[in-house]
Amino acid sequence: MIGRLQGFILEKQAPELLIDVQGVGYEVQAPLSTFAVLGSIGEPITLYTHLAIREDAHQLYGFSDKGQRTLFRTLIKVSGVGPKLALAILSGMDVNAFANCVHNEDVKSLTRLPGVGKKTAERLIVEMRDRLKEWQAPAPLWAAADQAEKNTQEQAFAEAEGALVALGYKPQEASKMLMKVADQCSTPEEMIRIALRNTMGGK
Repeated sequence: MIGRLQGFILEKQAPELLIDVQGVGYEVQAPLSTFAVLGSIGEPITLYTHLAIREDAHQLYGFSDKGQRTLFRTLIKVSGVGPKLALAILSGMDVNAFANCVHNEDVKSLTRLPGVGKKTAERLIVEMRDRLKEWQAPAPLWAAADQAEKNTQEQAFAEAEGALVALGYKPQEASKMLMKVADQCSTPEEMIRIALRNTMGGK
């Protein structure tokens, strides 16, 4: 089984790619969601792949991340869904959006995908529901950034509070002082300086 390719893009015309891996050209089919993040011809590329073996052909399918490949492999196990339809689904909807449609039984959104009628959408929901039960969508980048910023602020607050306690203030008193200035500051030093200045009447 070929599970991963790393090389350079020789040709790209959706849904087909030609990848040069140490002098060997691999023909790969990929969803539009993968094409959207590809570089230009000649640039490096890494794909997670699935090899489908039929009597008349061996076909490689490539994906920009493991989540796409996992969903592809799960989709082709559904009755009536082959690799072509699975690629179409991944081309029209990202992995997390598809999982949400299944969990929410959103037939209407699924039928907007090319090749997916109402009966197919209903079958996808029924057969994929249990298979996606444990699926946990990763937080979007903006959410991760917000969480990182929140963690930084909480750490700065804790450091400033510890410093004020070391100076002789009671924990509750130090916390109260810092709560008034935390939104104005980005570092523990700023919090401490402004909190002390406010306590001394702005002197």
